[in-house]
Amino acid sequence: MLDIRFIRENPEAVKENIRKKFQEEKLPLVDQVLSLDEANRAVMSEANELRAIRNTLSKKVGMLMGQAKKDPSKLEEAEQAKADVKANADRLAQLEQRETELAEQIRKIMLVIPNIIDPSVPIGPDDSANVEVERFGEAAVPDFEIPYHTEIMESFNGVDMDAAGRVSGNGFYYLMGDVARLHEAVLAYARDFMIQKGFTFCIPPFMIHGNVVEGVMSQTDMEAMMYKIEGEDLYLIGTSEHSMIGKFIDQIIPEASLPQTLTSYSPCFRKEKGSHGIEERGVYRIHQFEKQEMIVVCKPEDSMDWYEKMWRYSVELFRSLDIPVRQLECCSGDLADLKVKSCDIEAWSPRQKKYFEVCSCSNLGDAQARRLKMRVKGEKGTYLPHTLNNTVVAPPRMLIAFLENNLQADGSVIIPKVLQPYMGGLEVMVPKK
Repeated sequence: MLDIRFIRENPEAVKENIRKKFQEEKLPLVDQVLSLDEANRAVMSEANELRAIRNTLSKKVGMLMGQAKKDPSKLEEAEQAKADVKANADRLAQLEQRETELAEQIRKIMLVIPNIIDPSVPIGPDDSANVEVERFGEAAVPDFEIPYHTEIMESFNGVDMDAAGRVSGNGFYYLMGDVARLHEAVLAYARDFMIQKGFTFCIPPFMIHGNVVEGVMSQTDMEAMMYKIEGEDLYLIGTSEHSMIGKFIDQIIPEASLPQTLTSYSPCFRKEKGSHGIEERGVYRIHQFEKQEMIVVCKPEDSMDWYEKMWRYSVELFRSLDIPVRQLECCSGDLADLKVKSCDIEAWSPRQKKYFEVCSCSNLGDAQARRLKMRVKGEKGTYLPHTLNNTVVAPPRMLIAFLENNLQADGSVIIPKVLQPYMGGLEVMVPKK
C-alpha cells in the first residue's frame, strides 16, 4: 500500500510502475483513487468548518434563550438559532457518513495498486524473465541414475503418499522413519543456524484474523493461498511470516529495539490454486508443510543491507548441507504487489539437471507496516519501518534437493557433518529395501 500523498504528487510514476509490472488493467485505478481522494478532502474540509461553528451556534442558542425569557421578541431568533444547530448537526452526520464511505472506497483501491519496485529490479512479464545472478557450489550430475524423490524416500520406508491420499486427498503425505527424522533434523539445524546469526527463535500462532491477512499479503495471493476457518474470523497461515509480521499490528515500536530479527517455526497450509496446482505424485507442491522462516523489521535506510544478508544466510545454510544453489533475481512481473524487491534461492536437482526454488527472500518496504499501522517512535518522531522475510528451510520440499545431492550409487544417503548431531550421530542412511 502506497502513501496517498505519494500518489497525489507522483501519479505518472505510479502509472509507470504499474506498466513495469505488466498490470495495465490497473492503470485506471490511479485516476479513480485521486478523484475519490479529492472528493474526500472536500467533504472533510466542509465537515471541519461545520465543527468549527458548532460551538458558536450552541452558545448563541443559550444566549438567545436566556434573553427570550426577559424579552419574548427574542424567542423567534432563538428558535431560528436552534434550527441552525440541528441543520448543522444533520449535515455533519451526512458528511461523516460520506467520509467513511469514501475512505473505504479509497482503501480498497489502495490495497490493489502495487508497491513501487526498486530501480534494480529487472523488467519482465513473468518468471521466465527472472535473472540468474550467481551460483554457489558445483552443479554436478553423478554417473548413476537418480530416482524420483518419492522413490528415494520409499527405499527408506520413509513416505506413504497412498495412505495420505486415502486420509486427506492429494497434496498430503506421511513421512516415517529416517526420512521423518531427517525432516525434523533439518528444521532443528535451521533453527540453531539462525539463532547463531543473532535471530530470536519464535513459535507463532498458526491461525490469524482476517485484518492481519489483509495487512500482510495481496488480495490475489490471499484468495489463492489461504484456508478460512468456517464460521470464524480465522485463517490458517500459509507461512509464519503472516503471524510474525502481524505481531506488530497497531504497535508503536521503540526505535532503540530495531532491528527486530526473528526466526520462526510453523506448519504452513496452502490451497495452491492457480497455474501451479498441486503435484499429485511428489512432495514438491503440497497443501501442508513445515518451515523455518526469518523475519526482519528495521529502519528504512537499513532494509537493503538486511535483504542482502538474508539471502546470503540461505546460501550459507544450503552449502553447509552440500547442496549447490544459485540466486535468481525476480523480475517486475514476478513480484507480488507488496514487494519492492525479491530473489529466489534455487537448489540444484541432479536428477532434473536444473535448479528449483527452495527459498524466497523479499523486501516489502513499508507496505505491510502501513497496512498494519505499525510505527516506530524515534528521536525525530514516528515513522513506518520496513519489513523483510526469507525462507530458511521448508521441508519436505528442500529434502528433494538434500536427498538427490547426497545420494550414493548404492542408494545410501550421506548425512553432512553439521546435521549428524541432529540425527543421533548417524553418518549414512541405508536403504531398507
